[in-house]
Amino acid sequence: MTRDYELGFILTPEVNEEQTRAILERIEQIVNNYGGQIVRVNQWGRRRLAYPIQHNRDGFYVFIDMILTPETVRELDRTLKVSEEVIRHLIKRRDPITVQKEREAYANAPTQAAPPSEGEMPDEEEASVAEEQEAPASTEEGETSVVLTAEEDGFVPPAIDEEAEEAVEA
Repeated sequence: MTRDYELGFILTPEVNEEQTRAILERIEQIVNNYGGQIVRVNQWGRRRLAYPIQHNRDGFYVFIDMILTPETVRELDRTLKVSEEVIRHLIKRRDPITVQKEREAYANAPTQAAPPSEGEMPDEEEASVAEEQEAPASTEEGETSVVLTAEEDGFVPPAIDEEAEEAVEA
């Protein structure tokens, strides 16, 4: 029985692109050997860790969505535990309802439209007029947010009146 899983792992910051590719190929090989499927690979890149792990302050984050069998999960876990480049890893079963909604949204998503030609592009004045004419955005509990025009947005009162503060100090 196959299920949807998400694998997240953090690599040491010293890994290069070749080592990262080798780890991803090893994971793909394990998944394919056990009859699984990789749906999506999301590489976040190098990020700051919340706390130091093995004297590392940064790590290279990678997330992979997969369809696996339980045997594959055990093999992936064993492989990632012995890998020296992997600081932390977590394999989590994804909620089937959420996965189904994501797949339906992806299947129903319209194809990306071609960019408009030069004649269709609005000039800066038309774009700014259109922005000013937009209705205020509605927020929770019936409140509306304030939309400022370009002139209003340009006016910023001084935070501290330096002359008045000098008079108070004297």
